[in-house]
Amino acid sequence: MSRESNHHINQSAQRGSQPHHAVDISNLLLKLKRKTEEMPRQLNRSAGRNSCCIFRVPRSLAEINKKAYQPRILSIGPYHHGEEEFSMIEEHKGQFLHSLLTRIEESGIGYVELVKAIAPMENQIRESYSETLVISSQDLIQMMILDGSFIVELFCRAVRLVNLHTDDPILSIPWMLPFLTRDLLALENQIPFSVLKCIFELAIRSSKISSCSLAEVAMKFFNRMDDREIDVLGRYYSKEGKHLLDLFRLSYIPEARQKLSRPRKFLCLNQPAKKLDMAGVKFKPRNSSSFLDIKFRNISGTLEIPILKLDDFLSSLLLNFVAFEQCYHHCTKHITTYATFMGRLMNTPADAGFLSDRKILENYLGGDEEVARFFSIIGKDVAFDIENSYMSEVFECVNRYYQNGWHVRWAGFKHTYFNTPWSFMSAMAALILLILTMVQSFFAVYAYFYPPHN
Repeated sequence: MSRESNHHINQSAQRGSQPHHAVDISNLLLKLKRKTEEMPRQLNRSAGRNSCCIFRVPRSLAEINKKAYQPRILSIGPYHHGEEEFSMIEEHKGQFLHSLLTRIEESGIGYVELVKAIAPMENQIRESYSETLVISSQDLIQMMILDGSFIVELFCRAVRLVNLHTDDPILSIPWMLPFLTRDLLALENQIPFSVLKCIFELAIRSSKISSCSLAEVAMKFFNRMDDREIDVLGRYYSKEGKHLLDLFRLSYIPEARQKLSRPRKFLCLNQPAKKLDMAGVKFKPRNSSSFLDIKFRNISGTLEIPILKLDDFLSSLLLNFVAFEQCYHHCTKHITTYATFMGRLMNTPADAGFLSDRKILENYLGGDEEVARFFSIIGKDVAFDIENSYMSEVFECVNRYYQNGWHVRWAGFKHTYFNTPWSFMSAMAALILLILTMVQSFFAVYAYFYPPHN
């Protein structure tokens, strides 16, 4: 090989050993510095604080049942603002604000006073949302006033605090109010409770229309879909949530129970309803103001569960409750615990049908398959701490009873021989035959040892 050829080969080898593109150190450092200075937008720095309480539903939950978390006809707050499908109600917000201010203008309250009351709350409002709001101060305050006034005016009209026109375009259409109610309890469709309270105080208290609290008016409005006793609702008229969804959620939280102090050998998730039934656990509907108030009676082995009237409204409500508890670190996880427990109870359609037969479940959602599927969905991909849950004692006691060998054997015997009239009759016939056989054998043996004297 010639000397010239060797020279070309050596040059090519040297070029191959060097990087194709030299790193621009100064440009790279500049980009890294910009990254450190960027403000997070989808999950801002305040998202872990107590003040941050309004979240986008996590994708892991939203992909399972998108319709449950998406508003249908009403957009409240920034997350769905300006979307075309909400334009019908959006056009009425200005009219609701006008009606509200017209009633209180005699008290000297108008647009200026409303803006002056809400504008200082801007930082608090921004910190309430998990996302960085890319919206001007003017537009944000305008949104809060329009949305908050719409909600307050809607509440007042619906619960008859103010005179209602018979041709009201919002309340006179039968299908609209249920949709509005559901949309107002969607996690992504919230504004801070403090904003609503501020507008309510200006619009209602100043005009002396009523001495009701905002919580009272809100609970009465939502009770159109929930139908709880008035004396039950009255316990929550003085409460204040982070927003309307949180307020309504708090109205279901039962009184705190004492935590278990003994070793938790049996603290684990419960078995399905049919398996518990086979092990001797009895199921009984419980009369309670909250569907969360589940108890287990150790002596009788009875699991008392409040009646659950499961329909489209409640299923959507439960999903949004769970989503809020999963996102907001500073609240209890009551609904998540309940959903996990009931999801384990109704593991199959047969389990759901069993609870329906026991008058514990009133199913307006569909077939038993739909109910079982719903509870399998609501408990999927959720963080759940059984040890610190409000139902830890129920989990412990149910599993302890289930794993008691005597209970299982006795329950199995009853299910085998006394579960149906035919099995009971067969068992009785077998028992009578056994007794007759024993009597016959006794007389035969007796006659053998003690033959009759002729």
